[in-house]
Amino acid sequence: MDINATIIGQFITFSILIWVTMKYVWPPITKTLFEREQKIAAGLEAAERSKRELEMAEHKVVSIIREAKLQSSQIIEQANVHSAHLVEEAKAQAKIEGQRIIELAQSEIDREVTQAKEALKNQLATLAVAGAEKIIQLKLDPSIHNDLLNELAAEI
Repeated sequence: MDINATIIGQFITFSILIWVTMKYVWPPITKTLFEREQKIAAGLEAAERSKRELEMAEHKVVSIIREAKLQSSQIIEQANVHSAHLVEEAKAQAKIEGQRIIELAQSEIDREVTQAKEALKNQLATLAVAGAEKIIQLKLDPSIHNDLLNELAAEI
């Protein structure tokens, strides 16, 4: 193999090209590749962090929903107890009011019965006096006397 000047020239040119490439072209390319690698790594890390945060948020949402359901069931239970208490109070009030109305009605009935008895007594006394007047005005005949008593008895 003959090494001639062309090959030596090509070798020197190739060596200079490699040196210029290594000195001026390669560092910006490696720097750009390194920066790109860092950005991708940061993006992947951010994606992983976001995924973990999403899972934590989902767990927190499930926990909040469970707590809200528990609170709502407690509120409903308290409302049911309160409504039952109100119904019982209303029943008691109605019973007391009913008893009061019954007592008032009974006292009104007793008053009316007393008034009716008084009216009957007054009418009886009036009839007795009227009967006595009729007996006294007429002759004291036993047959007339019996007729008047029977008439008085029929009127009573």
